[in-house]
Amino acid sequence: MSKIDYKSAGVDIDAGNEAVDRIKDHVKSTFSPHVLTGLGSFGSMFDLTEIVQGYEKPVMIQSIDGVGTKVSVGKMAGKFYGLGIDVVSATSNDIIVHGATPLTFLDYVANSKLVPSIVEEIVRGMTDTCKENGISLVGGETAEMPGTYQRDEHDIVGCVTGIVERDKLINGSSIQSGDVIIGLASSGLQTNGYSLARKAFFEVGGYTTESNIPELGTSVGEALLAPHVNYKRPVFELIESEVEVHGMAHLTGGGFFENVPRILPNNCRAEIDIRNWPNLPVFEVIQQIGNVEVHEMFRTFNMGIGYIIVVREGDKDSAMEILKKYEDIPAYVIGQVIKGPCDVHLHK
Repeated sequence: MSKIDYKSAGVDIDAGNEAVDRIKDHVKSTFSPHVLTGLGSFGSMFDLTEIVQGYEKPVMIQSIDGVGTKVSVGKMAGKFYGLGIDVVSATSNDIIVHGATPLTFLDYVANSKLVPSIVEEIVRGMTDTCKENGISLVGGETAEMPGTYQRDEHDIVGCVTGIVERDKLINGSSIQSGDVIIGLASSGLQTNGYSLARKAFFEVGGYTTESNIPELGTSVGEALLAPHVNYKRPVFELIESEVEVHGMAHLTGGGFFENVPRILPNNCRAEIDIRNWPNLPVFEVIQQIGNVEVHEMFRTFNMGIGYIIVVREGDKDSAMEILKKYEDIPAYVIGQVIKGPCDVHLHK
């Protein structure tokens, strides 16, 4: 009778150890003095003593999210670095909308067969983004699960933890009629709508990630894998200024119609003028290939605006003056708040 072991069952412990060796220096490079443990600990440890001294009523805010089916495009193109950027930015943006400072990040990378070089590429994207935004990647999990995931399939998930003074929480409750809505540009799909995008490009259009479409100005793969923008820099300069920020929203799955109402009071409607910012080519091409209705596009994708900020009408000019300093993240006045049902109305 032949002998079997863990490796013959599909799990390579040695590959796992190699992956850890490859990523440990990258991870350590994100550590702040508050991190008490390195890789290998059963649980991450982060000393909050000095941090909470600056708060009277510190509130911890957390968010967990994944890269979703964008990983399938990464697999097709053989590019994974940007996926690491995506998972950090997606979760970080979810907590800065409340005014929270991101402190720590935990990652989960799972696959059918662990390839150490790919794990390193993903984690390097995470750590580079963490360093840029003052976040410590304090630990995570790498799992090899043949049979659970399809061949060469990956799952990339992350959890970010942040802190904010309770009296400075931003939740949209102060939004009122007359407020101005400012939009910060996205890089493209970011991490949402990939099931529809894949169907349009690869099934209906018959393209590959290497295909060059003139209207895109780049390959399909490059357009779809543009990394998720991290909005922390401009957002924090704004909320730390004299500008009165009434609410913010991260436009993720569900686009304008699902995300903006999450912060609106019951008696407020968001009037959005879609002519106020340039339409990104990737969305135009998807709409043309799939013959997708405009409403469905705005319900699925961010349509070129990845983050919105609601400010007092009197603070509009000051806010735009601050935001326009960040030339890599264009800002546009895209609408206003009026009295009405808690929903979004598009002006075309």
